[in-house]
Amino acid sequence: MFFCHYPIISREGDLPIYLVSIGMHDCQPFTRRGTEYGYPQIFYCTTGSGMLRYDGTQTEIKPGMGFFIPASYPHEYYPLGDVWDNHWIIPGGYACDRMLAGMGFDKPGVFTLDSTERLDRLFAEMHEALQYDRVYGNLRASGCLYDFLIEYERAVDHIGNSGKANPAVVKCVGLIDSEYTRQITMDDLCSVSGMSKQHICRLFRLTLGTRPMEYVAKRRIQAAKELLSSTDMTAEEIAETVGFGSSSYFCKLFRRYEGISTTQFRNNRTV
Repeated sequence: MFFCHYPIISREGDLPIYLVSIGMHDCQPFTRRGTEYGYPQIFYCTTGSGMLRYDGTQTEIKPGMGFFIPASYPHEYYPLGDVWDNHWIIPGGYACDRMLAGMGFDKPGVFTLDSTERLDRLFAEMHEALQYDRVYGNLRASGCLYDFLIEYERAVDHIGNSGKANPAVVKCVGLIDSEYTRQITMDDLCSVSGMSKQHICRLFRLTLGTRPMEYVAKRRIQAAKELLSSTDMTAEEIAETVGFGSSSYFCKLFRRYEGISTTQFRNNRTV
């Protein structure tokens, strides 16, 4: 089976990220690209095997594996037999590179995927949208692209945990969610996770893109927003309720994260 879509880009071009191309080939032919190809490429394999080469290295791509190639990055790939079922996604958009980098896709890499089942479903949804809806198909497919990228990131074995949230991070987040109203320290997180402070910080950055104590502060801000929206509690009362040491620090942090004051947020709470 072979298909590829190169949708006409019109309104989609104003989106932060949109679908430039999607396709699959059950016997992927030899392909070589240099710096002239200006889009990032996302691949995953379901059947057969092939060889990927870049930077003087070569890696065999087998079923359950994927690879990422940044824009304008020289590379080549080819099948190692009669069958190599290779799926590809080409995203674009003014926020594409930033979003991919935030997911850890800022340089070429080969990954093990814990499962391709959900990727296959999302891939099929994009394919069907483009195939059967000539008017809104690429808008629908571009919306589905977000889900695909999130699932791809989840499925990628970035940190040796089969694409699932690291158990230590899950334990830390569970503690923060249940006890954010009290003073939480790094020692508390070390105790619940059985990890060192340095390792916890690394895992949080890799998994959540933030530091542990910053995550605690954001969890408190999240709770504060709910109280600002649903009660008439003062800023001082809310600061104490959600675990901040002082109302001035709470208000300063709230403006930093939300871009407005607590008063402005409350005035807009019906929006």
